[in-house]
Parts: sequence; C-alpha cells; structure tokens
Amino acid sequence: MKKILITIVLVFTLGLFGCTTNDSTTLKIAATSVPHAEILEEAKPILLEEYDIELEIIVVQDYVTPNQFLDNGDVDANFFQHIPYLEAQISDFGYEFTNVGGIHIEPIGVYSQKYNDINDLPDGATIIFSNSVADHGRILSLLELAGLIKLDSSVDKIAALVSDVVSNPKNLVFKSDIEASLLPTAYNNSEGDAVIINTNYALQAGLNPLSDAILIEGEQSPYVNVIAVRTQDKDLESIADLVRVLQSNVIQSFIVEQYEGSVVPVG
Repeated sequence: MKKILITIVLVFTLGLFGCTTNDSTTLKIAATSVPHAEILEEAKPILLEEYDIELEIIVVQDYVTPNQFLDNGDVDANFFQHIPYLEAQISDFGYEFTNVGGIHIEPIGVYSQKYNDINDLPDGATIIFSNSVADHGRILSLLELAGLIKLDSSVDKIAALVSDVVSNPKNLVFKSDIEASLLPTAYNNSEGDAVIINTNYALQAGLNPLSDAILIEGEQSPYVNVIAVRTQDKDLESIADLVRVLQSNVIQSFIVEQYEGSVVPVG
C-alpha cells in the first residue's frame, strides 16, 4: 500500500512540475537575406529578452514565395516588399494582407560596367530592369528625375509604365524581362549598358549602392519596406511587439551603421 501511495504522489508531482510549458511565443517570418534577414537577426535577442518572442526567420530569394507562404499560413509575417508592391500583390491575387509598419527604404540604383556617369549613356543605350511591374513606375520616375526621359504628366508616377514615356531624347531601349534576383548577374555579365538593381540584391552581390551606382534614388522615396501580415492577425500583440522592436532606436542605429546610407530607416 505504501508503494502505491508513493507512486501516485510521484506521478502527481511530475504532472505539476516535471512537464512545465514554455509560454514564449514563436513568430515565423519570411524575409529576403539582405538586408531584411540581417535586420531581423539583430532584433532576435531583443524580442526574446524583452517580449519572450522566439523569432524564426525563413530566408527566401525571390519576391513571389514570401506572400504565398503568408497566404498559406506557413509564416506569420513577411518582410521583403515595399508598399506599392504589396498593394499590387493584393490587387492581383486577392490576398487579405495588412501593412502593420514601415521599417526602412532601400534606394534603388543604376549600375554600369561601361559608364561612370548616368549622363555618359550613349544614344540607343539599353537599360535592363526588373520584370516586376510594381517597380516600373519607381524606375521610370528615377530616370525622369535624371533628365533622361519624360513621363506623361497625367499618369500617376507610381503606376507609370514604359508606354507612358512621352519623351526619350537618347532613344533608350528598355529591357524589363528579367527576374529581380538575376539583375546582379546581368550586371556582372555586362549585359546592356546599365542595369537597375534593387538594393537588397545589390548588397547581396557585394555592390555598395552609394559608391557603385551611377544614379541612386533619394532618401525621400515613398517605397518603404514594410512588415506584412494576414489581416486577421494585424492586432496581435506579438506582431505589435515585432514592429516596435524593428522601429526602435537600437535597430534604427544598427541599420544606419551597418549599411552606411544604402539602407535608410524610417521608423
């Protein structure tokens, strides 16, 4: 009888103390490697220490799968896209996503193996850029600011297309049939006369946008990179904590010091 009682007490004790549960929250977030995943890695220990949130970073190399992962519920959030791209994806695919906070801007740049100044581009020069239509207005606006082209004034610059170019004095040829992640390869292979590369891919390829680009976007760009979540999750406290940390002075200072102006915090 005594042995039975001891066994019962041991089982009861293990039930109370031996099988303790972990109350921490795990957030899965899909992000492109540079700078998004690097920024998240810097935020990781802060989230764990201050909010008891475990951050699991799923690194991706393209602009399509992160939104698919989010829509499927494979991740809780993603961090790779700017606002116009997010809005275009929502419109095209019916995603029920919400932008819960802007983190930084990645000024897009023009790179060339052949010319050191944007004004040196010859008549008929070929300019290569992403097949992501959401970026076309941004790219064309940059070329317009440089005085290379003129866009139809009645068109929203963010939504501008090559067909909206009304003046092209140098008869520039636009080639926009390449996936964004392959733009550095086009640059390294000296394809075309100039290649316009998104900053995350430029950094990943070892390019410094501030010193290597022959033309770069200004700091006032409206193309803010954001944290996107499913709309049903937009009010979760863990999501608010994630954005709070990414917009904190600590992470903003890291962005400034790490990327020296090629990535600009906006929090």
